[in-house]
Amino acid sequence: MQRRDFITLLGGAAVSWPLKARAQQPERVRRVGALMPFSADDTEAKAIVAALRQGLEELGWTDGRNIRIDYRWGGRNVERTRAYAVELVGLSPDLIFAFFNAQLAPLSRETRTIPIIFVGASDPIGAGYVASFARPGGNITGFTLYEPSLVGKWLGVLKEIAPAVARVAIMVNPDTAILRGTFYLRAFETAAATFNVEPIITKVLSVSDIEAATMALGQQPHSGLIVAPDTFTLTHAGLITALAARHRLPAVYGFRQSAAIGGLISYAPDTLDTVKRSASYIDRILKGEKPGDLPVQAPAKFELVVNLKTAKALDLTVPPGMLMAADEVIE
Repeated sequence: MQRRDFITLLGGAAVSWPLKARAQQPERVRRVGALMPFSADDTEAKAIVAALRQGLEELGWTDGRNIRIDYRWGGRNVERTRAYAVELVGLSPDLIFAFFNAQLAPLSRETRTIPIIFVGASDPIGAGYVASFARPGGNITGFTLYEPSLVGKWLGVLKEIAPAVARVAIMVNPDTAILRGTFYLRAFETAAATFNVEPIITKVLSVSDIEAATMALGQQPHSGLIVAPDTFTLTHAGLITALAARHRLPAVYGFRQSAAIGGLISYAPDTLDTVKRSASYIDRILKGEKPGDLPVQAPAKFELVVNLKTAKALDLTVPPGMLMAADEVIE
């Protein structure tokens, strides 16, 4: 080899080596914290994690490659949830994913700088999380699931499947429900007047309250029940559906799971769709956008689930139009 050729080859190698080294550097891993209102082995929790993962992967984020998600499973334990909120903020993640108000509230108290995306927090303006839906400001934005007008839909489907209902109670826990149980009440009274039914406010704080309320309601003819969604009614969904069946109460639920375990009918936002959509905000914030500039979004899809077995047990005939409109019919 000629000396000149050797020097040229050596110089070319010297240039290519650092370029190759740079190309082989690992991709930066972004860190996301997630505070969840479930236990890790909960069936719905697994479905939510899968939906979030799918949404992120479609945008180029793979857990373990360029993003790391640190989950904390607070269940419905208030003290554990608060402790996990402190822990997640202490990890200094790039972003925190929060679920319902119960998870967002302690996180919002712990940080004003780390971006937080919520799914399911209702009335975020009234709670002080955001300045407005269009321009949240601050470090918090996200996706709502429930709004007061939904109670009109619940009452409507209840009257459609059980037209004889003349008095309807809405079950709320003022300690855990939005705005201490008042979130749906004005809309409920308006809807009750529209459907010509007597509105009843049923406050429950414990299992014994649920038992007493359903028994009292069941003793009155032509009674129906709306179970407002919150962490308390979700926790006791099995008990509530069982008692509604025992006392032969037509009931509509704000959680899909309630119809799946024996409740008559549910009408609820498609939580998994909303979770998947939230991945777009995680993507945009990790790429540099500010949460305060991203508008709070409402749910895009709703699910109507009818339990035919329960309807038959209550001697109710499901209208053909409702069967056609239902997203799922449980037989």
